Amino acid sequence: MDEQFLRDRAKIVRDLADKADPFTRRRLLDLAEQYDRRIGRPSQATKTLLSNLPAE
Repeated sequence: MDEQFLRDRAKIVRDLADKADPFTRRRLLDLAEQYDRRIGRPSQATKTLLSNLPAE
């Protein structure tokens, strides 16, 4: 996933959190934080592919 997708998804989740009950709000904000942490980091699939490349 690209960084713009993750930023957009975090914004959508935060917008939903603004309208949610306190319990759901906390869970949605935690989810948005997870999206934020993934920005700039390679995905698990990329890590796996890179680790399986032969060493030069």
